[in-house]
Amino acid sequence: MSREKIFVIDFGGQYNQLIARRVREEHVLAEIVPYQKAWKAIQKEKPIGLIFTGGPNSVYAPGAPDVAPEIFELGIPILGICYGMQLVAKALGGQVVESNKREFGKTETSFDTSSPLFEGMDVEQITWMSHVDFVKELPQGFRTVATTDNCPVAAMEDGERKFYAVQFHPEVNHTEHGRDIFRNFLFNICGAKGDWTMENYGREVIEDIRSKVGNRRVLLALSGGVDSSVCAKLLSEAIGEQLTCIFVDQGLMRLNEGDEVEAAFRDSAMNFIRVDAKDRFLTKLKGVTDPETKRKIIGEEFIRVFEEEGKKIGVVDFLAQGTIYPDVIESGIGDAAVIKSHHNVGGLPSVVDFKELIEPLRDLFKDEVRTLGRTLGLDDTLVDRQPFPGPGLAIRVMGEITEEKLDILRKADAIFREEIAKAGLAGDIGQYFAVLTDNKTVGVMGDFRTYDYTLALRAVTTTDFMTADWARIPYETLDTTSKRIVNEVEHINRIVYDITTKPPATIEWE
Repeated sequence: MSREKIFVIDFGGQYNQLIARRVREEHVLAEIVPYQKAWKAIQKEKPIGLIFTGGPNSVYAPGAPDVAPEIFELGIPILGICYGMQLVAKALGGQVVESNKREFGKTETSFDTSSPLFEGMDVEQITWMSHVDFVKELPQGFRTVATTDNCPVAAMEDGERKFYAVQFHPEVNHTEHGRDIFRNFLFNICGAKGDWTMENYGREVIEDIRSKVGNRRVLLALSGGVDSSVCAKLLSEAIGEQLTCIFVDQGLMRLNEGDEVEAAFRDSAMNFIRVDAKDRFLTKLKGVTDPETKRKIIGEEFIRVFEEEGKKIGVVDFLAQGTIYPDVIESGIGDAAVIKSHHNVGGLPSVVDFKELIEPLRDLFKDEVRTLGRTLGLDDTLVDRQPFPGPGLAIRVMGEITEEKLDILRKADAIFREEIAKAGLAGDIGQYFAVLTDNKTVGVMGDFRTYDYTLALRAVTTTDFMTADWARIPYETLDTTSKRIVNEVEHINRIVYDITTKPPATIEWE
C-alpha cells in the first residue's frame, strides 16, 4: 500500500516511539527506521520528510551513529531533534562541542517566529531540554531561530534546503508548543496531506487481505484482548467464513469476559470456536505458587489446547496474529536492545500446516488499534478493555490458584472498574485493577470476628508502560470502592492501595 510517509531515523533516543506517535496524531504515517538502514529505505520508499531523533552519543565520539551524506542531497525536508540537530550541524560543516553549562528539564526559550517551523507560536515559551553538547558554530547557509540563556543555538534552519533542527524535545508534553512544531514541519514544510486515518487504513488492509488470501483459509488464536479482537474483526470483514478463530477460555479471565468475547463474534461470518478449558488449566495450576512457573504452565497448556483444536481443522493456509508496531520495535531493530522477543504464537508452526503469517496490525500503535476497532464497529467492551496480562488473573491471585479465589477477585475487580468509570477517571488512568493477596488479617463485621483476605487496588498513569506513576484517585472514589467491596464480596475484610511507582515496582504484582 502506497501512501505519504515520514521516516523517523532512530539514533537510540528514549522518545523515538513518542515522536512517531506525534506525527501520526496529525494523520501522517510515521515509520521508525534504524540509522544503519536509512539510506536504502529512503531510496526505496521515498518519504516526504525525515526526522532525526535524539540519542545518548556525542556526534564527535569515535563510532558515533551517522547517516550517509547523500541523504542531505536528496531535497527531502529534515527535522533534527537533540542528537539529530547536532548530527545535522556536524555533517554540514558546523561545530559541536561539550557545554560547560548543561541543560536538563524545563527551559525558557526565545523563538524567531518568522521561521516556518515556529509560525503562529509565542516568542517566549518553555521547552524541555536534555543535552550536554551544543552547536557552537552553524553550518554554512543556516541561521539561529531559537536561543536560551545557556544555549546560543537552541534551534537552527536552512530554509532554502528545508533543513530544520531543535536542541530541545518537542515530542514531550513539557514543551509548550511541541505539537505545533510537528504540525508546521509536516504541513508547512513537507506539504503533507494528512490522509493517515484508520478509516482509510481499514479499507486498504481489507483489500490487501482479500488479494493475498484469495479463497484459502486463515486461522487466528483469539485471546479476547484488544489486539487479537480487532485483528479478528478486520479479518472477518475481509474474508468471512474463510477465517477460523479459536478462543481458548482458560478460566482466568475477568468477570463475564469470556461471554463478552463470544457475544462479539458469535454471529459474525467467521467460524468461531470457544474452547472451555477451565478445568484442565486449574488442574495444571493446582498447588503452584511461583509466578514464573504459573506463566510457563499457562503458556504450555495454551499451546496444547490449540494443538488439539488445530488438528480438528486440518490444513490451514495462513496463520494470523495481532502483532502491533511496538511489538516489532521492542523485538529489536538496528542496534536497539531487545526489550521482549516477539512470540509469533510460540509452538504453533509445528502444529498447524500454514504457508504464511498475516499480521494486519503490525503498522499500528495501541491507540490506533483501538480507533480501528471502533471504525469497524467492534463493541466498546472489547475496544476499551483494560490491558490484561497473558496469564490472566493467575498473576493477580497471589499464591495458589483456586476457583474460590478467582471468583473473589473477579467480583472485587469488577466493582473497582465500575467505580473508576462512574467517577469519569477511566480516560485519565493508564491501567487499574485489583489483586487478591495471599495475606489474611483479622477484621470485625457486625459483632463477629473475621479472618479473611486482604485485597490490593492498583492504578497507574503512564504513556508508554515502561514507567508509571501511581494514580491520585480521589478519596471519595476509593472510599466508595472499599465500602462496596467489603459489603458485596465475601472473604475480603481489608483493602489497601498500592502507591509505588514503576520503577522500582512493576505495574503487575507478579
